[in-house]
Amino acid sequence: MSFPRYPECKDSGVEWLGQVPVHWYIKTLKYVATYNDEVLPESTSKDYPIKYVEISDVDEQLGITKWTEYPFASAPSRARRILKDGDVLISTVRTYLRAIAPVTEPPDGLVGSTGFAVIRPVPGIYYSGLLGYVIRAEWFISNIISRSVGVSYPAINASDLVALSLPVPPWKEQKTIAHFLDHETAKIDTLIHEQKRLIELLKEKRQAVISHAVTKGLDPDVPMKDSGVEWLGEVPAHWACMSFRYATRILRGKFGHRPRNDPALYDGAYPFIQTGDVARAEKYISEFKQTLNEKGAAVSASFPSGTLVMAIAANIGDTAILGFEAYAPDSVVGFQPRQDITLEFLKYSLDSSIQELEKTSTQSTQANLNIDRVGGVKGVFPPEDEQTKIVSFLDKMCEQFSILEKQATKSIALMVERRSALISAAVTGKIDVRDWQPPADESAFDEKVRQAGMEAEA
Repeated sequence: MSFPRYPECKDSGVEWLGQVPVHWYIKTLKYVATYNDEVLPESTSKDYPIKYVEISDVDEQLGITKWTEYPFASAPSRARRILKDGDVLISTVRTYLRAIAPVTEPPDGLVGSTGFAVIRPVPGIYYSGLLGYVIRAEWFISNIISRSVGVSYPAINASDLVALSLPVPPWKEQKTIAHFLDHETAKIDTLIHEQKRLIELLKEKRQAVISHAVTKGLDPDVPMKDSGVEWLGEVPAHWACMSFRYATRILRGKFGHRPRNDPALYDGAYPFIQTGDVARAEKYISEFKQTLNEKGAAVSASFPSGTLVMAIAANIGDTAILGFEAYAPDSVVGFQPRQDITLEFLKYSLDSSIQELEKTSTQSTQANLNIDRVGGVKGVFPPEDEQTKIVSFLDKMCEQFSILEKQATKSIALMVERRSALISAAVTGKIDVRDWQPPADESAFDEKVRQAGMEAEA
């Protein structure tokens, strides 16, 4: 879809804005909006119910996704900024700059963290619906980043934030631009949602294929027996059923020093992996990002090359095979199978038991396992020649799933880029949408979404 350009433009006088329509103004944010207008006073009744929005509760595309209810007396001390309809929330902490959201029809008692700046447009001067898009434009975020200060927790003061310049179209035009972006980004977001749904379905199907292959085998006519394990059900009669503690030697990761991020322990000659490295790997871990020095290695534990490793905290159940000797913390365990069990089959067997592993995990601030819980889960193991055939089959199937997931992920990235470019072009006057009207017939788009949904279900 192409859009016309404004017939006349002028230099905005702001380097990062460039040319803007000749009839637009350039003003600082504090000229068109106030900020942090209202906070809950400490004299608020202890029983007053508040709905608290943290930075992690805000998504760039979805807006405010959730909140946590507290009586005022029990709420975090940072739960103070009162939110009203038309406000725009923006994180002032560089790490969370994508935590930006317009506030629409909020429930009574909605408050935001003091890690937000609450921007309140002046009625009749700047339209709230448009301001939410302006603040999410890449050029605006880039300027926040450049003005953030601090080393360990860089942030921007709200007073510096509202000193940033932005284009100000006439009021009627502001509303048209906002409604145009509401319509167009909603369509893009629908397609993004469908691709995310497709990825989730592919992951579910991948898990189902793995589970069936490593618990039922590839021969539909093989005689079966009751495994005696509820989640395994019937298994091939000639397969052995045993706990993972008997099928493999389980190695403990270790990191005895606190704090773990002490720089005195790092940047040496010893590769060091963590749960994130396991999660990022598809089947093999072939590279590392961190290293330990002699001091760090002395408080950690090493796994030999060829060890199957599993994350037992955070992203529990993720597995990968080490392509090199590496050290690991206690949030990672290693497996070395007995001689009649292949490493690759053991990986798929552990992958198939993820739901059982999750059931045995403890819940605190995050889910976690330990060696006893992992070792107590049971799997079934065929003769070695069958293991080899199953691994070959699953490798091919998983490669097909991986290709489809990568295609969907690439599509999402392209749509996010398109969304960002469209917002930036509209709010800076690079495209003229003054004559835009919502299409009377959206059937072509609806059909596209329907087809995406059918592909996801297939």
